[in-house]
Amino acid sequence: MATATNVEATATGTIEWLSAPSTNIVVPVYQRQYRWDIGGCEKLLSDIRAVAAEDDSHRHFIGSILSAQDASGADLILIDGQQRITTVMLLIAALHHAVRDTDPAMAAELERVLVRQDDPSRTKLRPHHAWADLYESVVLDRRDDADRESRFDDNYAFFRSQVHAEEAPRVWRGLQKLEHVSITLGAEANAQQIFESLNSTGEPLRDHELIHNYILMGLSHAEQLAVEEEFWLPIERSTGETIGAFWRHYLVMTTGREVAAAGEHGVYAAFRSSFPRVDLERLRSEATVWREYAEIYGTLLDPSREPDHEIRRQLGFLNTFGRIAYPLAMSAYGDHRRGLIDRAELIETLEWVQAMFLRRAIVGLPPERLIARLCRARTQGRDALMRAVARITPSDERVSAVLKYGELPHAAYVLGRLEGVEDVAGFDVEHIVPAAPADSWSGDGIRPWSEYSEDEQNSHRALAPTLGNLTLLEQELAERVFGAPFPVKRDEAYARSAVAATRALTGTDAWGTAAIAQRTAALTEELVRIWARPALPEIDDDGLTPILDAVRRRGWPAGWEREFDYVEYRGEHWEIKDVKALFNRVFRRAWTDDRRAAVAYSARHGGPIYDAMAWKGHWDALDEEHFLYMGWDSNYMMNAIQGVLEESGIAPEVFVKYSYIGNVM
Repeated sequence: MATATNVEATATGTIEWLSAPSTNIVVPVYQRQYRWDIGGCEKLLSDIRAVAAEDDSHRHFIGSILSAQDASGADLILIDGQQRITTVMLLIAALHHAVRDTDPAMAAELERVLVRQDDPSRTKLRPHHAWADLYESVVLDRRDDADRESRFDDNYAFFRSQVHAEEAPRVWRGLQKLEHVSITLGAEANAQQIFESLNSTGEPLRDHELIHNYILMGLSHAEQLAVEEEFWLPIERSTGETIGAFWRHYLVMTTGREVAAAGEHGVYAAFRSSFPRVDLERLRSEATVWREYAEIYGTLLDPSREPDHEIRRQLGFLNTFGRIAYPLAMSAYGDHRRGLIDRAELIETLEWVQAMFLRRAIVGLPPERLIARLCRARTQGRDALMRAVARITPSDERVSAVLKYGELPHAAYVLGRLEGVEDVAGFDVEHIVPAAPADSWSGDGIRPWSEYSEDEQNSHRALAPTLGNLTLLEQELAERVFGAPFPVKRDEAYARSAVAATRALTGTDAWGTAAIAQRTAALTEELVRIWARPALPEIDDDGLTPILDAVRRRGWPAGWEREFDYVEYRGEHWEIKDVKALFNRVFRRAWTDDRRAAVAYSARHGGPIYDAMAWKGHWDALDEEHFLYMGWDSNYMMNAIQGVLEESGIAPEVFVKYSYIGNVM
């Protein structure tokens, strides 16, 4: 039997491994910068608390740690595992600083993990030299009072705010139950090849795969098989390749909050937040609902599954705008399916959403960050939803003004409904004046395009993509008269069309800018009737984003200081440009207006308000005995802003106006 000589792999307790005198770790220069954020720290701490509550047979596996002995033999070169080990060390440092004055014995055990035995002035983990001093200043509590931003500071502050002296034994017990596979390379091993094998073989787990693992992990084998067959496989059959999108849209629907699809498993994180513990009894109850909405999602994807003709038709129309409206459509469809709303209200909701998206597309407003707020509004009833839709749907006047000279979006969908064509699959969108006329093209059959003046040509080209110059025409007829002068198109194609609006063009002698403008006016009147805005006196919101829909960004991306143009706070206009200033202003205002909410939120989340400046960093005094910690990252600050405003019950009255730089970040 062959024996491995260049790779030694051993399952070991993580704390035992870190505490060993020989475990002095150096992060090589080629490693990326430390980048775990508070969300990752929160999950790690949650896992540690959970395993601490279990009996001694339970352990929590954190993966493999790959290292190699350096040439001197004094240190281990950390090839893979930097992010996890650094985060564990920051947690241990926060725990050490919390108990060093009250529990010397535990403090000594923690110190053995943190500092080298041969040199107590140095940490056992030595990061990349560019930020090693920064890391050591945090772990060894040597920070000065200068305001600075780093992931080391952010994550240490988070752990320090969450772990207090009275909970220290429990957290320490959980830490001692961490284990990993320690892979140590020999002198002849190819470190890069092994690293790539560990990290790049196959694709990383996707959100829905993590959800699948999460809900089944704690069950027995028999229970797993039963849940898989009864719930998960039907969900997969209903949603197919879009299962990841289904989970995101389901969470938007149920939480009323935007869920990031990009980034590091935002959907999975939102799922775990919504379902922190999933025992078998709750799982069966929840999974019944998941399966029902997966069936609904499948119908949205394929409206032909819907037996009611008009609902099927409306679902098909909705798909013109992609799947962006699915969370709201799922909510309304699910209520109709359970008999909570009638057919007319479901159709009305689908019509409102179409009108909102089409009108915003016409006037050039973005479709993003809209549906979550509508899902929230819908939980308060039909009238609340109608008001919310009206607020973000452009008016008849604004739409009519743009349609005179603007390009028509979703032209086949619009013309199909305007001209009464049920299925536009066999039709082309016909430009009566071609987008690029040939020299022989003519609007009256007398004067060719080459004889039009430059101004006439420019005015015709400008109006070519507008509503009045477009109609539906059967594909075979369109091919027959492609690029032909208007009289030829009129007599040989339009007159033979089955579309009444296209045949009506045969009553026009000549085609030009006046005819286009006249037809645009007539069709626009019909368009604003079909895609009607709810008849309420709400006004356009000037692109304001409700605070609960504000984007939570990781770290401090470039441009964050100019993220907002302004903030509307309960009718007040605040000239605030960034999340850090908004965090400070909102918490100071909460401290003045609704101290109960500020205290309750902070108590439940372990901050950001404290009775003392418990560690070094950037603080702001709320009064002589209470202090607001300002050293969090952007993502944590936005979560805290949203949370304390929800606690106060005033979140619907707070909006941000994103600047250009904020929209592109």
